[in-house]
Amino acid sequence: MEKHIALSLRESYCPSQFTQFLWWLSTAEKEILVDSVIDRNRYRIIGMSVMATWLFATLAWAYFFSSIVDSFIIAAALGIFMGFIILTIDRALIKGITKYNKRKFAPLLFRGLLALTIGTFMAQPAVLYMFDKEIKLQTSLDNEKKKMLKRQELEALYKTQKDDLQQQKTTLQKQNEDKYNDVAKARNNFLAETDGSGGTGKIGIKDIAIAKRNEYQKLDDEYQIQLKDNNTKIAEADKSLKEIDDKIKTSETEFTLYLNNGFLTRIEALSNLLKSNSALQYRYYLIVFILMLIELMPVIAKTMLPTGSYDQKVLLRENMEIELANSNMQKEQMLKEAYNQMAFDNDKEAISSFFNLTKNDREEKIKDFSKKWREDNHASFDGFWEKIKKEVLTRQEN
Repeated sequence: MEKHIALSLRESYCPSQFTQFLWWLSTAEKEILVDSVIDRNRYRIIGMSVMATWLFATLAWAYFFSSIVDSFIIAAALGIFMGFIILTIDRALIKGITKYNKRKFAPLLFRGLLALTIGTFMAQPAVLYMFDKEIKLQTSLDNEKKKMLKRQELEALYKTQKDDLQQQKTTLQKQNEDKYNDVAKARNNFLAETDGSGGTGKIGIKDIAIAKRNEYQKLDDEYQIQLKDNNTKIAEADKSLKEIDDKIKTSETEFTLYLNNGFLTRIEALSNLLKSNSALQYRYYLIVFILMLIELMPVIAKTMLPTGSYDQKVLLRENMEIELANSNMQKEQMLKEAYNQMAFDNDKEAISSFFNLTKNDREEKIKDFSKKWREDNHASFDGFWEKIKKEVLTRQEN
């Protein structure tokens, strides 16, 4: 026999944990969505798009941080953290898109610009990963150019100082050469005079030959002194030139240590690569556009998918909760006012009872004070009145 089931129990849909997770990603309320048959699959689709964006953002940020830090664990942890932030932003974006604000241009424009900005940045690490080999080659070339440019800058920086030292060195060498020529000329004159091949033509050491010898020796002594002095100065100039060259080499070595394969360096290499490779430009912009669509997927899916009964139920449920909240607050206010009124009435009765009960006692106390005042001939009426005010009369509440 066919089993009879109560009408309220004929349909009891129980979503799986994965479906509930997708609904959570899509910011849907499970308690309301369970009864919206058509919208169940729509919000699963939105949840899948959010999950895909979340995973992509986590991988992209992890790769980005891997180019900055050396530890894989730190890069992975930072990637997961940034991926969670992107997930939070995406959920906030799609939560604000409902059936009743899809036609509002300003919110959609803001959400689109925000998603576009995040998508553009997230596309960079992915592109760097795709063109890793080409970018490494371009980075190597760029670093070599930077080295050459650095050397040119250093040469220009020390050029004036090196030119002065080189000029000083050339001048000293020219002085030595000129002096040496004078000495050689004097020596040749002396030798020509002694062998008769020049001068007076007389062979032997004569007065003229002795004079030429003395002149030669004098020039040679001066040459030796000048040579020693100039060689010292030339050695100092060579030392200074060597120190400048050492400074240039040290600066080049230090500059080389700063050259790296970091994120900004690779971005610069990618930019240079795009300038010199027209075939890459088209594919690069196509890939960036596709990667940006991955970030825009949740917003696009939530905007383009048709709306069903879920949004209407959410609005009705929200209005109901608002009405209930207002009603509950009004009832709470009425209860508080009723409590305050009843407390006032009871306190008033208690005060009346208190004064009624103490009325006779107060009269007796006044009579006792009056008797004592009458018996004391020196007591004044004003003093008697002050005592009555202090001991018998009540003080007004502030």
